[in-house]
Amino acid sequence: MITLKTCLIALLGPSLLLAASGPGFAQAAPAATPAGGIDSNLITQAAARSIEDGKAPDSIGTGRYPAKKLQYPSLPNQVVYQPADLSRLGGVKMPIYVFGNGACSEDGASSRQHLLEIASHGYLVVAPGGIYSGPGVVMTPQSWILHRDKTHYQQLGEAIDWAVAENGRKGSPFYRKIDTKHVAVSGYSCGGNQALRYGGDPRISTFVIMNSGILGGNGPTGSVEMSSDKSLLDKIDRPIIYVLGGKRDIAYPNGMDDYSRLTHVPSAVINIDVTHDGTYAQPNGGRAAQAVVAWLDWQLRGDQNARTWFVGKDCKLCTDPDWQIETRNLK
Repeated sequence: MITLKTCLIALLGPSLLLAASGPGFAQAAPAATPAGGIDSNLITQAAARSIEDGKAPDSIGTGRYPAKKLQYPSLPNQVVYQPADLSRLGGVKMPIYVFGNGACSEDGASSRQHLLEIASHGYLVVAPGGIYSGPGVVMTPQSWILHRDKTHYQQLGEAIDWAVAENGRKGSPFYRKIDTKHVAVSGYSCGGNQALRYGGDPRISTFVIMNSGILGGNGPTGSVEMSSDKSLLDKIDRPIIYVLGGKRDIAYPNGMDDYSRLTHVPSAVINIDVTHDGTYAQPNGGRAAQAVVAWLDWQLRGDQNARTWFVGKDCKLCTDPDWQIETRNLK
């Protein structure tokens, strides 16, 4: 008989429990649990929260272009988020936002509310995997666990290559509708570690690292996607922002340490007290998605109104008591 405990041990090894504080729990290993095994109650609770979140209807976003998610045969094992009616874009071209899922899950719909919000502001968004949660999908604790730790960082680059090719392919619904020169790579928890692998990649314009940070060689045994060394940060050569869930976020120490080392590039770290769960499952992605949209609009579109979220003593996030912000070299 398969159980939550045996599923997790099969994936991660008997000595590990990836902190089960939310759907993107693959970030840090906590202290040993009783009986040398897994605290199955924590896993059950985390799975239950994700399953409950999966019952919510898809948001369409708050931007000018109501969004939808779908899959294309030309991009297998990836989920695309886009304006539902591409004709409404007119002459507006979509920058690219690729996103690594929490826990490196192959559920490309696990952060769907967040990703739909980004797409509604005129972005082409891609997350690896399939649609394994959300309306019409039956989830179980066992299926939730078995989707974890199934993606690899190369899929983010494959999504960028696909978008560039589609922009130039006559007959594509995206023909000449994508701004291929402006690309953001992002991710939640384990997915944030995947995104950081693209340091030095000339295709990337900015990084958005969410509830994440490099563990510095202390990642979970067997998790290649979490095994990066802090030296990877030396390769970051584009503006970068960390979006963290406050001191109760298990990724907080790792993310803040990353930020302290990124002295050579324009960088920012913003915190809102929402723990490692973030606001991904909230309608339209919650407040974190709003901040991410502002960062993208500034970095990828040069929007000076969006810049005021982050720059100046009276910046929007500086004067909002729910947020804490630190910046370096932002101009």
